[in-house]
Amino acid sequence: MNSIFSSANIDSTKLITHFLPLIHIPPNMPRQLDHIDNNILQILQQRARISNIDLSREIDLLPALTLERMRKLEKHGFIEGYHARINLGKMGVAIEALIQVNLHQHQGSNLHDFIEAVPEIPEVMECYQVTSEFDYMLQALTTDIEALDKLITNTISKTPKVGQIKSHIIRSVVKQSRVAPMLNASE
Repeated sequence: MNSIFSSANIDSTKLITHFLPLIHIPPNMPRQLDHIDNNILQILQQRARISNIDLSREIDLLPALTLERMRKLEKHGFIEGYHARINLGKMGVAIEALIQVNLHQHQGSNLHDFIEAVPEIPEVMECYQVTSEFDYMLQALTTDIEALDKLITNTISKTPKVGQIKSHIIRSVVKQSRVAPMLNASE
């Protein structure tokens, strides 16, 4: 198959890669990520403070086009923010625990009361509604075992509608990655 570029010895893939970002995508239209967008997201997850110039060099794209792609990724909600990863030990965190919580009853108001109360507990970093014998899984950080006991006894157990609680102290982290896989990557 001959293309108009083959006789001029021009790499059509590279040409398309450089001019594709110039194609206008309406702001409200969800868009499919291409390999350049995926590369940007992978790099930013690992090094959020990378300069636009360095990022553009790594993805082999002009800085202005790189910046435009980043802005589109932000506008379309693919990038929700930029965060620093801190050393929890240096911040006084010695205990990380997973806490399973079961509610007394599974009625709308019980669920609502619990969901409203959890964000007010500063030691709880994450809360997931799960499918298991328990209703919720919390990730909590504390300074020591006594603080974890206080958190469970004085706070979580007194949260509205809480029934059974089971805690698990994390002994060591085998894998912890904040770099999400690019599952929608287009080739």
